[in-house]
Amino acid sequence: MMPLSEVVQRLAARDGVEGVLLLSGDGLPIEHAAGARVDPETLAALAATAARHTGLLGEGAGFGEFATGVLEFGRGILILARAGADDWLAVLAGTDADIGPLLYDLRQHRAALATLL
Repeated sequence: MMPLSEVVQRLAARDGVEGVLLLSGDGLPIEHAAGARVDPETLAALAATAARHTGLLGEGAGFGEFATGVLEFGRGILILARAGADDWLAVLAGTDADIGPLLYDLRQHRAALATLL
């Protein structure tokens, strides 16, 4: 089985991906591969907060547990994907990135990623 750091590096090497951060549900960075413009500690804390609140939104709407979300901003896309019971994967991508295959892979390999944690 591939080490966790290699999985993160491979995700970060995909076309259009600018950074990848694996974070705990408490908002602490576990592993990351991102450019200098990203502060892993700040991004981890904010992403965990967003995941918690988005989860509450889904529960309030009767949709159940939050698994994956795509947030589109003026200069990029942020994907939040559950990676185990309490951990999250934050993927930063450019606005022109084709995220369809990435979303498919994240869904298909969620269980395998969780076993690495």
